[in-house]
Amino acid sequence: MTERADLLASLQRHRGFLLFTVRGLTEEKVRLTPTTSALCLGGLLRHVANTERSWCAFAAGGADGMASLPQVDWASAFAMPAGATLADVIADFEAAAAETDLLVEKLDLDQAHELPKAPWFEPGVSWSVRRVFLHLIAEISQHSGHADILRETIDGQKTMG
Repeated sequence: MTERADLLASLQRHRGFLLFTVRGLTEEKVRLTPTTSALCLGGLLRHVANTERSWCAFAAGGADGMASLPQVDWASAFAMPAGATLADVIADFEAAAAETDLLVEKLDLDQAHELPKAPWFEPGVSWSVRRVFLHLIAEISQHSGHADILRETIDGQKTMG
């Protein structure tokens, strides 16, 4: 297997875990916030789609590419907007995933860009495109774990085990 195939397989596997957590749920249940956090399953899918788009814009065009995207309010990005359906959120999640997968196949994994200026990034540090995709795998995995806890709290369903 090639490195690109490994990256794609890992992205797809962890996205699959996240999608599994909403399987068979009603519109009402994907909006529930059953833990002390404000997280809901539909909101996690939205956040991951936005995160993939943001980091892919960075991978393709550096900090300027990332900055060219519309600003997303961090807090509301984890919620299901009024009128949005689970089907809408899944379609957007899958579209973002497909966009990412195309970039994994075509971008130079060794190309590096300086991280945007932000308090959480060390000034002057660069990330390779490879590291961006590894970061996305970690992000998706982390949020899949959050989603698994939410789903188990809602109805006892587990992604694994």
